[in-house]
Formats: sequence, C-alpha cells, structure tokens
Amino acid sequence: MPWVSTPHERPARFDVGVVGAGRVGAVLGAALARAGHVVTGVSAVSEESLERAATLLPGVPVKPIPEVVAGAHLVVLAVPDDALADLVRGLSATGTFTPGQLVMHTSGAHGISVFEAAADSDIVPLAIHPAMTFTGTELDLERLHDCCFGVTTLDLARPLGEALVIEMGGDPVWIAEEDRVTYHAALAHGSNHLVTLVAQSMQLLGEAGVDDPARVLEPLLSAALANTLQRGDAALTGPVARGDAGTVAGHVAMLRKVAPDIRPTYLALARATAQRALLSGRLRASDADPLLELLAHEEDQP
Repeated sequence: MPWVSTPHERPARFDVGVVGAGRVGAVLGAALARAGHVVTGVSAVSEESLERAATLLPGVPVKPIPEVVAGAHLVVLAVPDDALADLVRGLSATGTFTPGQLVMHTSGAHGISVFEAAADSDIVPLAIHPAMTFTGTELDLERLHDCCFGVTTLDLARPLGEALVIEMGGDPVWIAEEDRVTYHAALAHGSNHLVTLVAQSMQLLGEAGVDDPARVLEPLLSAALANTLQRGDAALTGPVARGDAGTVAGHVAMLRKVAPDIRPTYLALARATAQRALLSGRLRASDADPLLELLAHEEDQP
C-alpha cells in the first residue's frame, strides 16, 4: 500500500481534493500544497468561499463535490459537524469513493465512526482536527506551527495521519475513538466559553466607566491563563479561593441591578470554582460553607 509510512516519515505526494473552502478547508489545503502535495480540486459555493479558494489555493479549479473527490488520493472533508455524516453517506451511496482512498475529515466532535456508512467503499478513514480557531487567511498558515491536531484513525494508518500533521506544520496528538467527544468538549468548553466570560468582563468594565476594557483585562487574563496552564488549580486566586462570602455577596447584589444577564454565569462559575478549590485543598471547608450557602440561596432566587 503506497500510503503506509513509518512514524513521522514523509508520506508520498498525493493529489488532494478539498471539499469545503471554509476557513479550515482552504487553509489546510494550502498547508498541504505548501508541503508538496497537489490540490487538484476544491468545492466552493458562497462568495466568501470562492474568494478564499482563489486567495489560498490559486489556480486550483473549483469543481462539484463528486469531481473533487473522484481521482484524489487524499480527500479533505472540511464541512460542518452536522453535515459530515450525510456527506459521507451520499458519497458512498453514489460510488464516488475509490478503494484505498484516504478520506480525512476535520471535525473535532467526530472520530472515524462517522465513516461507517462508507465501510463498503474500502477507504482509509482519518479524523484530523486542528485545535485552533481560524481566520481563513494566510495568517493561519503560520499559526499552524503552534497548533496541536487531534488524530484518530486505524492503527495501521496512524503513522500516516501523524506525518500529514507534521507536514502541515502541526503537532499530532493521538485521541482514541472512544475519547473523541471528551476531547472536543474540552476544547469547546475552554475556548468558546472563554469568549463569553471575557466579553462579560468587558461589559462590566464598561458599566464601571472604563473606556478601554481590553487594555485593563489583557495583562490580568494573560497572566491568569499562563499560570493556569502551568499550575492548574494551584493558580487560583481571588475571593472565592479565600472563602470571602461578603465580597461575593457584594458582587451578586451588584449584578442583580447592573447586569442581571451575567448573574447566572457568575453564580455557576463561583460554585464550580469553590468546589475545585475545596478538592484541591486551597479552600478550607469551614471557609467554604458560608460561601456555598450564599451561592445556593442566590441560585434559588429568580
């Protein structure tokens, strides 16, 4: 089999078909082209995707999906999570896949079980997910060098999947099929909810009359993130970690008046923080009890 390689060995040069010229698909297609593979076709419909394809994949013909897939050694399916299973099912039912073809999707939520509908097509399934947010521009090509990719595939194809990631400039991280949802939930919880948390903090600083909330928050949040990545729960500071129920009560009372939309988030995160502080030994039970009673009371209030 020409696609088999030893760990981290440079794989053979592939003709690559990219299905979906969204922010991820166009960038990964460009990364593969930069590594020496040949992108033979890309699918794009919207004006934004057509422009992205023209910018990141210049000279690559835009084709219907079946034509992009047909004849490619490596197919990249860069479509929304909920569309992936139906796309695989349709391509398999129409006989578009070819035996031995490498078919890679970029979804974090799915492993290779999403390819079950194509079991009779004898493809080599690859789930390769870049753990970063994309702008859909050339900037992302450089950011790939600091990016980990979650890799899930057949044991035999693992060296190939990891080699492709390295070729794109990333760092492969093996994720077992049964752990794929846990992996994706971790990334979504950390990155997506961080956006909500920071945006709410900026909203409150605006309510306090601060003209440039981002300027105030950036050094504080950058330090908190760096410390947490290095030390985990040991990086925790602040009134919850100290069991300062009075300060927390003042925050909650202010939120009820000033930003009632933020109050449920604050209460939920304060409770989660207190529980982690207790479990890690940073908060004594005697100090935690008044705080937890306050939070439970407030959570019961409309």
